[in-house]
Amino acid sequence: MTSDAPQSASSMRWLALGDSYTIGEGVEVSDRWPHQVADRLRADSLEPKVGASQLTTPEIIAVTGWTTDELAAGIASASPTGPYDVVTLLIGVNDQYRERAVADYREPFRSLLSQAIDFAGSDPSRVVVVSIPDWGVMPFAEGRDRAEIARQLDQYNALAKEEAERTGAAWVDITPLSRTQGELTAPDGLHPSGEAYRAWADLITPAVHAVLTRQ
Repeated sequence: MTSDAPQSASSMRWLALGDSYTIGEGVEVSDRWPHQVADRLRADSLEPKVGASQLTTPEIIAVTGWTTDELAAGIASASPTGPYDVVTLLIGVNDQYRERAVADYREPFRSLLSQAIDFAGSDPSRVVVVSIPDWGVMPFAEGRDRAEIARQLDQYNALAKEEAERTGAAWVDITPLSRTQGELTAPDGLHPSGEAYRAWADLITPAVHAVLTRQ
C-alpha cells in the first residue's frame, strides 16, 4: 500500500468496509447501498468533472455479523491495495449487539478509521463514515428493550462522529432515517430491504460525489 494520492487517469476506485449493512444481507447485489450509490454516480456523469476517470464497482470487505475486531482481521486477510479514491466505513452494530461497552468501541474504531485513511492515500477527506442504523425498530427486535438499543446506538454513533470529525473524514448520519424504516426489511426481518438502502443512498451519494469531484 502506498501513501500517495490516487493517480489513475482511467478509473476511480472505491473501498467499502463494514458488516451486513455494507454487504447487503438478504438483498440482491444491485440493491446494496454501495452499488446503488455507484450506479447513481455513473448515471450522473462524473466524467465531465473528473476527466477520463470512471468509477469502478465498489470493492467490499464486509461480512454479516462482523464486529470491529473481525473487520480488522478481514482487512488483514484481504490485503487491499490502495490508494483508493474513496473509502467508506460503517461498523459497530455487532459490537453493540454483543453488549460490548461503548468505551471499548473507541480504540478499535479509531484503528479502523486510521486504516481507512491510509487506504485513501493518507487523505482523510477521501473517507466517508456512515452512522450505524437502529436495528431496534425492526421486527426482529420484538420483545427487546428498543429504547435501550436506541440509547446505546446513539452513544456508539456519537463516538464515531467525534472520531470522524477529529480526523477530517466526512460523516453521514443515516440513523434517524433508519428509525422510520421498520417495515422495510429483508426476509429475515432484521436487515434493510433494497428500498430502505435506496433511501440511504439518497443521503450517502452527495458525500461520495463530493469526494470524487473535489479539486
